Amino acid sequence: MVSIPAKRGPFRGAAAGPAGVIAAAVLWGTAGTAGTLALAGPADPIALAAARLVIGGTVLAAVSVRPARRLLARGRTLPLALAAAAAAAYQLCFFGAVTRTGVAVGTVVAIGSGPVFTGLLSWAYDRRRPGRRWALATAAAVAGCAALVSGGEAVGVDPLGVLLALAGGLLYAFYAVAASRAIAAGAPSNAVMAVMFGGAAVVMLPILLWRGIAWLGEPHALLAAVYLGCVTTALAAFLYGRGLRATPVARAATLTLAEPAVAALLGLAVLHERLTAVSWAGLALLGAALVVVARPDPARPEPSGPVPAEPAVTAQSSA
Repeated sequence: MVSIPAKRGPFRGAAAGPAGVIAAAVLWGTAGTAGTLALAGPADPIALAAARLVIGGTVLAAVSVRPARRLLARGRTLPLALAAAAAAAYQLCFFGAVTRTGVAVGTVVAIGSGPVFTGLLSWAYDRRRPGRRWALATAAAVAGCAALVSGGEAVGVDPLGVLLALAGGLLYAFYAVAASRAIAAGAPSNAVMAVMFGGAAVVMLPILLWRGIAWLGEPHALLAAVYLGCVTTALAAFLYGRGLRATPVARAATLTLAEPAVAALLGLAVLHERLTAVSWAGLALLGAALVVVARPDPARPEPSGPVPAEPAVTAQSSA
């Protein structure tokens, strides 16, 4: 009987994990353009970030309420509770960093340090040292990100702003590793993301109320907040969780560096921004590094079995 192999879709097999992570990063990359359009009105940046998490976390919790309840009923919720707090604190650290030291430095340090911290935490927790290819490609991707965002121009550096950005990168690494470990232990990825970002929504709700919600009365601000919450948070987290099923978290963190590349291209197309030659070179370096990281590891050759002994030849003498 001949078995017919099952058909594989475009996002199955070895490419499924990286495809999910890159799709999430693409959606994250649209957040800057949407946020810029929203902030053209009365919206407050902190309130907008809080609204994004409150809306996104609520949507994730609503669509995955049953698996999330089952996950919470298993106990051992402390890691995910800490991850939820880290996801909320990341937003505040990132905002504080870009406010004090500028968008270029804050973005490069926060987003660029995330993969490095993720690789170190993954090594510490799971004793899985990232490979040399990951290390070289990540270094190239961070360098490309720095060139892309800065454009080769000299920028001022505020020490406290840099520390806040580093804290943001560490917080991102912590909640990414916590989610990856929970998924690897058998928890459904949608439940993990629902618990984590639903918890972050609870943390950010008082901040949203404190900053005020009157700005949501503006149609374009409300539309931007809904897009940021439903698409760049809820849908992106869902895709990222699915990507973590088949992608080591250190590699996934490096793949998320596609976010600033998408943001730069959207700024070019929608906001009519201009890129310098250094930025274009950084974009090319970043893209090449991400291709290297996304490639699956080469399959290790299976050990061959014992070579069967050749039958002995018996010599017969002629009489």
